[in-house]
Amino acid sequence: MIKVSVLYPNVAGSHFDHDYYREQHMPMVKRLVGDACLSFGIDRGVAGGAPGAPAAYVAMGHLFFDSVESFQAAFAPHAKEIQGDVVNYTNIAPELLISEVVAG
Repeated sequence: MIKVSVLYPNVAGSHFDHDYYREQHMPMVKRLVGDACLSFGIDRGVAGGAPGAPAAYVAMGHLFFDSVESFQAAFAPHAKEIQGDVVNYTNIAPELLISEVVAG
C-alpha cells in the first residue's frame, strides 16, 4: 500500500481554510478518484518540536492506494479539476510525498 501525502508548509502571510479542505476539497478528491482511494485522512499542524515553535506544516492530506500505478491512473483524468480547486482554500504551494506504508 502507498500513501500520497500533500503537505502545506507553514509560510508567513499565507492562508489555509481548514473547513473548506475538510468539507469540500478532500471529499471531492475521494469522489473523483473513486474506489482506487482506499481511504483518506487530514492532519492540522498545531505545534513544532520545541515549546512555542510553530508547526512546520499547517495541514497535510493523506490518500491511500494499493500502488503508485493505481494512484496515477485514478488521479490523472481529474488532475486539472483537483489542482484547480486549491485556490479555494489556500495560497500555499503544496508539496507531494508518495511513500510506501510499511507498518500501521
